[in-house]
Amino acid sequence: MLRLRNHLIGILQGSKVLFSDFEDDGEMWTGTGPRERRTRVRFKTPFKSVPAVHVSLDMWDMDQKTNQRADISATSVTENGFTIVFKTWGDTKVARVRASWMAIGEVRGEDEWTL
Repeated sequence: MLRLRNHLIGILQGSKVLFSDFEDDGEMWTGTGPRERRTRVRFKTPFKSVPAVHVSLDMWDMDQKTNQRADISATSVTENGFTIVFKTWGDTKVARVRASWMAIGEVRGEDEWTL
């Protein structure tokens, strides 16, 4: 459980296109087997401590002739940002993916500063 130590809570959210591989025959669209795409997200304003981050598929475009397999997660979370990791495997053909994210955590007060 993330325990927040003050009353100053910040929420940042956004959406990011991770790839559009059908346009240029990228590996998510033409490949098979395990495939992975990583995208770094930087917060506009850093948090005071490491926030809780939630990611989800916001839009996906997959070939209907193959099994639809997808795994999405947030890794390497810091006060300044995190990495979205999208994975697929087998014969799945993924044309494009957009992810939405939300970060919730402590923020610095106006009278708090670092020297």
